[in-house]
This record gives sequence, C-alpha cells and structure tokens, in this order.
Amino acid sequence: MESNYSTPTPVFTTPAHTSTTKAFLRCEESYDETLLLYLIIAVCVSMLLIIMMALTWLKRFQMLRRSIRRLQQAAETAALTQSSGPEQVITVEPNHVSASEFNMQSMKSANSSFNTADLTMRQLIKDGREGELYNAKMARGAIKGHTMFTCKIYKKVTKPEQVRNEIMIMQNLSTHRNLLQLVDWNITDVPYMLIMEHVEHGSLRSFLKANKEKLRRENELQHLFTIALYHIAQALDHLHSKMILHCNLALRNILVHRFPHEIKVAEFGMAREIAKDRGLSRNCKTKVNKRIPCRWYPPEYFKYDFYGFEGDVWAFGIIIWEMQTFGTVPYPNLKTSEEVVSHVCAGHRTQEPAGCRPEMLEMMRDCWQEPYLMRPSFMAIVKSLENILENDRDYVNMDSSPVIVQVESKDGDKLS
Repeated sequence: MESNYSTPTPVFTTPAHTSTTKAFLRCEESYDETLLLYLIIAVCVSMLLIIMMALTWLKRFQMLRRSIRRLQQAAETAALTQSSGPEQVITVEPNHVSASEFNMQSMKSANSSFNTADLTMRQLIKDGREGELYNAKMARGAIKGHTMFTCKIYKKVTKPEQVRNEIMIMQNLSTHRNLLQLVDWNITDVPYMLIMEHVEHGSLRSFLKANKEKLRRENELQHLFTIALYHIAQALDHLHSKMILHCNLALRNILVHRFPHEIKVAEFGMAREIAKDRGLSRNCKTKVNKRIPCRWYPPEYFKYDFYGFEGDVWAFGIIIWEMQTFGTVPYPNLKTSEEVVSHVCAGHRTQEPAGCRPEMLEMMRDCWQEPYLMRPSFMAIVKSLENILENDRDYVNMDSSPVIVQVESKDGDKLS
C-alpha cells in the first residue's frame, strides 16, 4: 500500500538571496526612520503654527477690548462736548496719552514758575472751540525772561487728556521759527492755561481781513503771499519730520508776528504724534471724541475714515485759497457740513480765486489731487516755493526791505 503522505521538500538558500533579504530589511528600517523624522518635523511645525495663531488671536482680542473701551469713552465724551454753535461738524477722536507716557501730577509740579493772577489779558486773538487765545502781559515779574505772551485759556468742557496731548506735542516739536513755542503752562486749577511766545498781530485770517483794502493796493502782494506760504510750508515740513500730523491746519490757526516774514503755525490741540513702530497709525483717530473742521478736511477722510500726511497737504491748499480771498470761509456757497462733504467727495473743488498767480493755482491743484498719494510732500512744496521766490528775486529784492508793507489794525497800531 502506498503512503498518502509526501516528504517535505527542503528549502535551500544561497548566499546571494540572504544578502538581498538583509538589504531589504535595512531599507525598511531606513524608510521607517525617515518617516518618523518627517512626522516629528510635521508635529513641530504644527505646534509652532498653533502657537503663532494663538498669539495673533490674543493680540486681536486685546485690540478689540481697547477699541471697545475707546468707543465707550468716546460716547461718554460726546455727551459732554455737544456743539452749541451754528456750524454743524463731524467728529473724530483726539490723541490719547496714557498715564505711563505723561503724568499729570509731574506737569503740575513743573509749572510753578508764575502766578496766573499776575497775567493780564490785553486782547482776544481768537475764540476757538477748545479755548480762547489772548495777547497777554505779566503785571509784575516775568516767565523765563518773557513779559509778553500768547495765552491759551481752555474752556471748562476740555478734557485733561486733551491738554496733556497738546503740551506733549509742543514739547516734542523743538525750536522752530515758524512754530509757536510753548513757554510754560498751568493746569493746577480749572481753567487750564498754556503760556506761549508773543505774537504781535493775532491770527493771519484776522490780519488779512482787517487790512484787505491796503494789501490789495500793494504791488507785490502775490510775492508777499508766497513768502508767507513758504514759512507755513517750512513749519509743516518740520512738523512732519517729527512724525506729527497737525489735523487742524487753517488760516485762523496761523499767527502773525511780522507779515510776511514771521508767521507761526499754532493750535496743536488736534495734532497727533504718529507711533513709529505702528505701520498703520497715520490716522487722526485717537481716544477722546473730538469735532473736526470739515471744510479743511480731505475727501479720503469722509470716504475711508483716513487722515494722513496728505491730509495736511490738502489743508495747505485750502490755506492758499483762504489767503488769496483775504480770509473768506472755504466753499462760501455751501451752507452746511453735509453739503461740503458731498461736494468734496464728488470730486468738486472750491472756485479758483481771481488774481492768483499761476504758480499758486497749480500748487492748489496739486494739493487737492486724488488719490491722495499723488499730492506733494511739504518738502517738495518748500522746494517749489523756494524756486518761485528765487525767480522773484529778479524783480524784488527780498533782503533789502524786511518790512515790505505797513498797515494798520482796527486799534490804530501799525502792522508790518
């Protein structure tokens, strides 16, 4: 009988087959190690991305909280700063200075060099929404060697942070002949007060309106206007070099000591110092709610809620127009702020003044260009005005007669 079971066939391995198997096993081990390395790298990258996203969202959450606080404080302040004047205005927020940046108590202890009772207010220069500017004199004694001053007395509705902001801005400006210099201040008691350098003839707007007829008879009037604008542009060029926006540039906020050579830009209550470490901080948006002069504001503010360096350039174009019209309010045919905003945003401009020299008309148009990035900087404006004045030297010697015109104010004082 045959057996149903077969004997297993033995398997023989050659040396070559054994070598191939070992190589295959090594490849598998190497593949596993590479896969593990990639897995570790992927986990590390994922954790890093998660951490970065968490930090980003935390920063956004903090910014949101700050925005909510700003809106709450703006709403509270808006209730206290309702306008009672005839002109309608639109609101922005003034600059916020934290307690860590500026300490009110240290300011109080720093301004003990004079007694406000010794100050005599001689003449009102202008009555603004924040305060009143006076030509003042010390009845006895002096403040840092001065006896005559320009004094700003804040109205009671003015918030302390607004005063702190203006003082800080003026301290950061450093000395410039075309910027009104801060001498001292008193914020111990309400009303708060700033003591600034003396100017002889008040605001440029009042000066031009009071002396309109005599100035019109001046043969070199356009040359005089160009000199005045040159000094204003120099002041704004210096201001922007300090990373500061004026945000309230108008003829009424420019003071005259000696026309046209000693012109001083003033009123820094709405000015904003741009944080150099923040790329998108070129806004006049700040913490406490504040009204704006919409007739001097550019269209990008109303369209995009944005005010940058080019906004001051737009206002400089309005100043040229104001000067040529002897202090006329811009857009004289438009009665309300809403009409002005609609007019400007539609691309319209105020009517070009008659008798204006062609170079100034061209500069006005440049200052009002859209988009706003096409407008010149104040450095370029200063250079253009220098070229115009250099050409004028062929006909007028600017250095031969520093006091080119003498006119009289309503009080009978000579204005030169």
